[in-house]
Amino acid sequence: MNKPIHTEHAPEAIGPYSQAVQAGNLLFVSGQLPIDPATGAFAGEDIASQTRQALTNVENILKAAGYTCADVAKTTVLLADIGDFAAMNAVYGEFFRSSCPARAAFAVKDLPRGALVEIEAIASK
Repeated sequence: MNKPIHTEHAPEAIGPYSQAVQAGNLLFVSGQLPIDPATGAFAGEDIASQTRQALTNVENILKAAGYTCADVAKTTVLLADIGDFAAMNAVYGEFFRSSCPARAAFAVKDLPRGALVEIEAIASK
C-alpha cells in the first residue's frame, strides 16, 4: 500500500499530488521547486540559491519519511537554462558527497512559477 508523506518543512503541493509517496522500501519525492516553505517565495533569484532550496526541500521530505540523502538512488534535475548546469552541480555536490545517486539533468522550456530548477528524487532503504 502506498503511504503519502507530508512535512511542513517543505512547500505544500500546488496540485493533486503528494510531497512524496512511500511504496514498500522506496520513497518517491515529487519535484521540488525552490520555494521556502516559511515564506512561500523563492529562496533567491540565482541558480545556486534556488538549487540549495530545492534540495533542502527534498532533504526535509526524506527526513519526514525516515530517509537521508545517502538513501537517494536517483534524481532528476530540470533546469530552465542548461547554462546553469555547472552552478547547479556545485550546490548539488554539497548534498550528495559520499554516495552520489544516478541522475538525469536537462533543460525544459518552462518550470512552474518561473523557477530556474526543479528536483525530484527516488530513495531506497
